[in-house]
Amino acid sequence: QVSLKESGGGLVQAGGSLRLSCTPSGRTFERSTMAWFRQAPGREREFVASITWNSDNTQYADSVKGRFTISRDYADHTIFLEMNSLRPEDTAVYYCAAHYRGGFEQPTSYSYWGQGTQVTVSS
Repeated sequence: QVSLKESGGGLVQAGGSLRLSCTPSGRTFERSTMAWFRQAPGREREFVASITWNSDNTQYADSVKGRFTISRDYADHTIFLEMNSLRPEDTAVYYCAAHYRGGFEQPTSYSYWGQGTQVTVSS
């Protein structure tokens, strides 16, 4: 069974850092663009960052540029999201996803999703 599992979320004070991980199983997704999305209570799921299969192109939402970094480890196929200078507005459930087709910033373009990891930033 193919799945993605996120980890690394937690509670952190504003200005702090967290590193999220996304581990695939049942499939490596080594030829897929991978992305992170997030969803805060009462809001739609929004794009955070994406990385192409060979890491030659990364994209970020304007709200996280300069603070978050997406990367991937080809040895164990893990996807990472390094989050620095966290703000209370970054509080959300963060999801890892594997791209299928379409625009990288659209949730409908992704065919596999993890169950999410909660990130809470206190002020």
